[in-house]
Amino acid sequence: MKVDGDLHGWLVIDKPLGLTSSRVVEIVRRSTGTKVGHAGTLDPLATGVLPIAVGEATKTTAYAMSGYKRYRFRIRWGIARATDDREGEIVGECGSRPSHEAIEAILPRFLGTISQSPPAYSAVKVNGRRAYALARTDAPPSLPPRPVEIAELRLIALPDRDHADCEACVGKGTYIRALARDLGAALGTFAHIAELRRLSVGRFTENQAIALDSIAECGHISADCGYLLPIETALDGIPALVLTEGDAARLRNGQRVTPAEPGEWAHFGRLDEGTVVSAWHRQVLVALVRIESGGLRPVRVINL
Repeated sequence: MKVDGDLHGWLVIDKPLGLTSSRVVEIVRRSTGTKVGHAGTLDPLATGVLPIAVGEATKTTAYAMSGYKRYRFRIRWGIARATDDREGEIVGECGSRPSHEAIEAILPRFLGTISQSPPAYSAVKVNGRRAYALARTDAPPSLPPRPVEIAELRLIALPDRDHADCEACVGKGTYIRALARDLGAALGTFAHIAELRRLSVGRFTENQAIALDSIAECGHISADCGYLLPIETALDGIPALVLTEGDAARLRNGQRVTPAEPGEWAHFGRLDEGTVVSAWHRQVLVALVRIESGGLRPVRVINL
């Protein structure tokens, strides 16, 4: 694939069924010939929104991943699987099926900040090793619960007595597989994820997503191709500071600066110690900086 000059920004890929997120990154990297990363892993079973950072946008992936994520998913009742999704071996079965009324009644218990144990087959690290690697051994890990946030959770449909379709908006680190598992336990049955689609990650939405095949088919990506989003798309909710040319130059050189203009100080003074902000000059993103001891320390310099 031909690339026009320096390419920096975000591609929102509609990840197809069966591919890992790493495989999607590899395909885009090979097509663009530049550094590439993703914001938020999707299991091979899952489809939907996978934001891909290209070039200097890779320096902002952590901020994209910190945003809320929205999912639509189908729960299969009565069967427990080792992976908490349909890919794993069956480890338990139960004849009980929850009613519509029982499901609706239990959902509020899962809203807000809750305690959730990640699936045994997950990317969580245990003593430096991924849990999914340990889960394949004779001594699978027991992962401790941790707080996660579920901002929205609703029942959409009951296609049959074995399944329920739901939608959720969740914070960073929440596992939908674990949510389905725990819903089943709360309803007196087993459960796993049968289908999963991610609808959004922060400001990245399904409406912006393009098919992975179209990347290979178009044969050409440029900054004005129509689907490359600006780097700052990932920085929704992060305060912005407009700096002088001199301060911007110092930040680009990795130096700590103290805003000099009165207008800068007015905004700067309202932000708490340790806050990460985006620094701009002439409508160009210069760096991500952290407020420290009355000044700005560059965290990631954006080389555009």
